[in-house]
Amino acid sequence: MTETRLRTWTHAGGYTLAAGFIAILALQNLRYGFYNLFYLGLAMAAVLLVGLAYTVICRRHQLSAPGHAILLTLINAGLAATVVTLDAPGIGHWAAPLVVLNLLILPLRRGLLLSAALLVPVLLVSWFTSPLVAALNLTGGLLLLLAITAWYAWRYDHMAESAKDLALTDPVTGAQNPRFLDETLQKEISRAIATGHPLSMIALDLDHAEEIRSLHGTRGLQTLLRNITRQLFDIIRAGDSLYSGDDAMFFLVLPFTPEEGVRVIAERIRRSISEQEWPEVGPVAISLGCTTRSSDDTQAETLKARALQAMAEARQRGADTAWFIPGEPAQA
Repeated sequence: MTETRLRTWTHAGGYTLAAGFIAILALQNLRYGFYNLFYLGLAMAAVLLVGLAYTVICRRHQLSAPGHAILLTLINAGLAATVVTLDAPGIGHWAAPLVVLNLLILPLRRGLLLSAALLVPVLLVSWFTSPLVAALNLTGGLLLLLAITAWYAWRYDHMAESAKDLALTDPVTGAQNPRFLDETLQKEISRAIATGHPLSMIALDLDHAEEIRSLHGTRGLQTLLRNITRQLFDIIRAGDSLYSGDDAMFFLVLPFTPEEGVRVIAERIRRSISEQEWPEVGPVAISLGCTTRSSDDTQAETLKARALQAMAEARQRGADTAWFIPGEPAQA
C-alpha cells in the first residue's frame, strides 16, 4: 500500500469516527434538552463529513491537500469559541476527537499547535467552572491523549521518512536509486529548456569489476563501491546528483554545467579515483563518458544513451579514460 493510499484510509477513518463520536454526543444532549449543544454537534458532524468527502475527492493528493487544515481550523475554532461563550457541562470532552484528528491528519507541528490552541481555552474554562476532581480528570485525560497521539504521529513520520530514504537510496552504494534517474534527468532537461542553462551528464563504470569480485568477493566489491560513492559525493557540487547503475556503474547529473565544466569534473573524478590506494583492493581504473545537452535534446533517454555511448568509447580506448561526445546541433 502506498503512503498516499494509507493516508487516504487514515483520514477517511478519522473523519468518520470523529463524526460518529460527535453525533452521539449531540444526541445525548438532545435527550437532556441541551438544544444548543445538539445543534453544535450536528454542525461539527456536518463539517467532519465534508472532510470525509474532501478526502475521497482528493484521494490521489493526500500528501499535499490544503483543505484539511482549513476544515480542522474552522471546527477547532468553533468548539473553542463555544467553550468560552456557553456554560455547557461536559463540552470539554468534545475536544478529544479533534485532538486525535488534528495529529492524524495535519503535519505534526501544525497539529500540535492547533491542538494546543483548542486545549488552552477548554482547560482554563474547566478549571474555573468545574469541580477540582472533574477538572483534574479532564486535564489528565486530554493531555494523555495528546501525548499518545503525538508520539504515534511522530513515530509514523519517522518510519515514513526512513522508508522514503530507503526507497531513494541504493542500499549497497548509498547513491540515489537508479529508478529515479530518468525522472530527475527529465525534470532537469525541462528546467534547462526553460532557463537556457546548460546541462551535462557523466556515465562512470568501474573497469575490471568482475576481476575485483573474483579476487576480493562480492563484499569486497561492495565495500569498494561504497568508498567510491563517498569520494564522488566529496567531488560533486551542491545541486549535482549521483545515481547508482547496474553492477559497478554510476551516473552524475550536472545542472548548469557546460562542456568545459563537465570535462574538468570528469578529469578530476578520474584522477581522484585512479590515483588512490583503495583498502584491500589497491588502485583501480574507471571509464567515464560525458555529454552536454544540445538545443534539440528534449528526452532523458537521448542524453543518457549518449553518455553511455561516450563511456563505451572511453573503455575501447583503454582503462582509466574519460571521453566526451557532444550533442547534435539543432537543424536551422
